[in-house]
Amino acid sequence: MLYANIIVDISHEKLDKSFQYIIPAGMEEKIRAGVMVKIPFGRGNREITGYVIEVTEVPQFDVSKMKHIIGIVDKSIPIESRLINLAWYIKENYGSTMNQALKTVIPVKVQTKSIEKKTVILNIDREKCSEYVQRFEKKHAVARLRCLKELLEHERLPYNVITEKLNISSKTIKDMEELGIIKVISEKVYRNPIKNKEQRKYEIILNRYQKKIVEQIRNSKKTVHLIHGITGSGKTEVYMELIDGVLKEGKEAIVLIPEIALTYQTVIRFYSRFGDKVAIVNSKLSKGEKYDQFELAKKGRVKIMIGPRSAIFTPFTNLGLIIIDEEHEGTYKSENVPKYHAREVAVYRAMENQGKVVLGSATPSVDSYYRAKKGEYALYEMTERAKAAKLPKVYVEDLREELKRGNKTMFSDRLNELIKDRLKRREQIMLFINRRGYAGFVSCRSCGYVMKCPHCDVGLTLHNNDTLVCHYCNYTVSTPKVCPECGSKYIAAFGTGTQKVEEAVKKMYPEARVLRMDMDTTMAKDGHEKILSSFADGEADILVGTQMIVKGHDFSNVTLVGVIAADMSLYASDYRAAERTFQLLTQAAGRAGRGEREGEVVIQTYNPDNFAIEAAAKQDYKEFYEREILYRKLMEYPPCYSMTALLITSKDEKLLQKGSNMIKASTEEYLGANRERTDDIRLIGPAKANISRINDVYRMVYYIKSEEYGKLVEIKNHLEKVFKDNELFKNITLQFDFNPMGGI
Repeated sequence: MLYANIIVDISHEKLDKSFQYIIPAGMEEKIRAGVMVKIPFGRGNREITGYVIEVTEVPQFDVSKMKHIIGIVDKSIPIESRLINLAWYIKENYGSTMNQALKTVIPVKVQTKSIEKKTVILNIDREKCSEYVQRFEKKHAVARLRCLKELLEHERLPYNVITEKLNISSKTIKDMEELGIIKVISEKVYRNPIKNKEQRKYEIILNRYQKKIVEQIRNSKKTVHLIHGITGSGKTEVYMELIDGVLKEGKEAIVLIPEIALTYQTVIRFYSRFGDKVAIVNSKLSKGEKYDQFELAKKGRVKIMIGPRSAIFTPFTNLGLIIIDEEHEGTYKSENVPKYHAREVAVYRAMENQGKVVLGSATPSVDSYYRAKKGEYALYEMTERAKAAKLPKVYVEDLREELKRGNKTMFSDRLNELIKDRLKRREQIMLFINRRGYAGFVSCRSCGYVMKCPHCDVGLTLHNNDTLVCHYCNYTVSTPKVCPECGSKYIAAFGTGTQKVEEAVKKMYPEARVLRMDMDTTMAKDGHEKILSSFADGEADILVGTQMIVKGHDFSNVTLVGVIAADMSLYASDYRAAERTFQLLTQAAGRAGRGEREGEVVIQTYNPDNFAIEAAAKQDYKEFYEREILYRKLMEYPPCYSMTALLITSKDEKLLQKGSNMIKASTEEYLGANRERTDDIRLIGPAKANISRINDVYRMVYYIKSEEYGKLVEIKNHLEKVFKDNELFKNITLQFDFNPMGGI
């Protein structure tokens, strides 16, 4: 016998409350997650509708007291059904509870006061008005008379004008409404975060390469399309033309962007082309604004949603196109359970809606390019910059040689000379560093002691208020004057942060106007937009920032980009480290020379011979890919193999070790029972995680590899059942991360 868990209230705060019903014989194959059903509800068994969220063989209650599903609602599938089905896909393929998946997918209905626009209109003819005027004059009903005379002149007035400007009470308005003299109409006003954006005509003339790609994608029968276009090749124009075609078919489009920092320029471009059809979501919006954007989409009031990863869940009812710009970005992978990847969710949504997915990047992820080379995705190459702009000239400066020549500043001689040159020519400069904070770790030069967080297995980062901060648990302590271990006074910070670069720039180039863009300077709601618009308007000469400044921005007056510490990301304990380094450097170089003037790029490094840095300097993606994919094949890493990382955590270190060993034993038992189809499975660990303790919680990691993703899902399902049924795991948590984007 099968049972269905059903929710009767789709609102976000009620998703925890589900009811279980028996699935009648003959209906088993038709009932699945998302199906809308009729059920008896309450003591009176009144018939209501609900949504199936899960089908199970395990009853939660006494079966003799459970009720049967009456039937399936036979009508067009509502968007709620599709979103629940999407949540089920995420739950099954990424590992989470159904409730966690539902709360990820279903738009949050928050208890924020809705905004209403009230209007008072005259509800009687002029002859009747004259009668009421005489009556009110006789009764000295001054307020009513004043209200009636104003409406005789204007016929309709905003409610707040009558109460505030005419000084008429709400009781008087209500009394006049009851007499039938006036009518008060209310209209819900949706919060619009782009209401103040000026709409400008955005003319697009596609070149022959862009036109060819648009036509090929429109005529293709494939679901997924990868555009590999060098920086400045005009991918955005291709996106817009594709969207225009989708809108003409009466369908909707979602545009995913990797960083909130990209929203400003992206929205301006799309709003200039499509006007009020565009809505946005991002983490800086209020809860009310976020909910309103999804409501506008659900009601068909907007047709294009722009936003980061979460925008993939926009409740469009006729979705035709999903665009993922800068598709290589790690931010498309959720760091929280369920750890889904927006790319895979987008493909699933597109297939369910008979739509298409377009991925775009100057540096495609190795995963996507691998699938394209295998023929799973359609591949398009854009090898020339739009408007005949040239790629910048790139210099690689060896910082070891700079030190030999006595240059102890953070700027190589070449970068220093080029900065001076650009300041004289009134051209703009971007200086990129992929570190946050004032500097790196703090250590003692005498004994080597490193200041670490007492609750996490990580070094503390120095900030400019002379405090050390843990970026995992927010533990804060003042910087010591002497080493706590040996008492030496030679304790200092190592590494370079954006604030330190900013200070060095101001000291060496006092005439320069400098802006800094990092997590600290963009915390305010409009922080990104203000900094980017100021730089775009020429209010600064130099923009110093983290990776958020080098992704997708188009500043025509930027002719010099300096990469302060190119190889920092090479040292990450992550098999994608070389890929990330290549992508960052290529994207950074792509910011220079996007206007009429040619650009130059200076990459400063201690590893000039590293293949990722060499390929980035040449802007040669294919050279990088060929070497990187060979490494992935040899090491059996994604995308050549699929991999699951199991993060096992507990506050009890001994219990964690015992639980981890049991998970390993259970996995081996499962593989032994299914030996004929699991010979490609690889097990690694369990072992301590890269950071073995965070906020006093111990962490271990266990890796499972397979050539087939589906086999990993089967092992996940087996381990979830073991985990759920065993008392040992009450004080242990287990998280699955399929094809993880970073070290754990």
